[in-house]
Amino acid sequence: MSPVKQKIHLDFNQNHSIAELLGHKDKLIKQIEDEFDVNIFVLGNDVEISGKKDNVKKAAKLLHDLVAQINLGHSINEDKLDDSISLMDEKGSAAPKNFESQIVINGGKKIKPRTDGQTQYVEAIKNNTIVFGIGPAGTGKTYLALAMAVSALCQNEIGRIILVKPVVEAGEKLGYLPGDIYDKVSPYLKPLYDALYEMLDVEIFQQYMDMGIIEVVPLAYMRGRTLNDSFIILDEAQNASPEQMKMFLTRLGFGSKVVITGDITQIDLPREKESGLVLVRDILEDIKGIGFVHLTSKDVIRHKLVQKIVDAYKSYEDIKQAEQKLKTKNMENDKQK
Repeated sequence: MSPVKQKIHLDFNQNHSIAELLGHKDKLIKQIEDEFDVNIFVLGNDVEISGKKDNVKKAAKLLHDLVAQINLGHSINEDKLDDSISLMDEKGSAAPKNFESQIVINGGKKIKPRTDGQTQYVEAIKNNTIVFGIGPAGTGKTYLALAMAVSALCQNEIGRIILVKPVVEAGEKLGYLPGDIYDKVSPYLKPLYDALYEMLDVEIFQQYMDMGIIEVVPLAYMRGRTLNDSFIILDEAQNASPEQMKMFLTRLGFGSKVVITGDITQIDLPREKESGLVLVRDILEDIKGIGFVHLTSKDVIRHKLVQKIVDAYKSYEDIKQAEQKLKTKNMENDKQK
């Protein structure tokens, strides 16, 4: 099949230019050429694409969609380009959607869910009092929950943010560590701090910590408390026991919202202990005001290898489970003989 050529014109608004699409030393355009096996020639805002017909069509579609993102103020880098290509493969378009799901945080900065699963997650947090975000690493479970918490705080919808985490690595017996309770648990909450530094700036974050507006608590220290007018996030909830999960959920007070995040494929509890996050789905799934959102590898927003790693581990675990079921079945059959 002989190569075809297609000429397109890219319309940037007055605040943006073709340079944002090309990338440093044309790196982004070269990435698109490699991905679709096409040649791209750029002159001003006019672009000529040559290659196989279907590939040229896909590349042209992607370029138009990327321009739409740029015009909305989204920056494009190699990782975001990979995300856009993946989304286009799944949906036929990488154009930004669901603008109503944008999260406005400190200083007017906007954070936007980048997949359909993430959009469902954000909408569930808006529309429910308690939300469970369950899925693999890199799907934005914690980051988006923190963004919603900061947004609610900035808009005076809540008075404080409570960050909770099971500290299973230290068995929740932290007495031997130096410092007060915040110093002891701080290393386990570093990922939460990193996200909050980005959203609030370090000085504001530290001020809120000093004032008690942002509080960090090991899960074991939540017993006996009732939290009103708060946005409470339980992170790594797969490491909470069923008893701890019940205890945590009953801390809910008036005017508060709770988000529980976790990855049920990365449980660090002893083998004999059941995860409260696994059990809670069967108990609470039908209660109004409680939402469950299950994110998948398609919602992973990290290096493209992370999605492949998640899928590979899932395939491996599925095979192991099938082998274990077959082994159990054979043992039962042997006993019956």
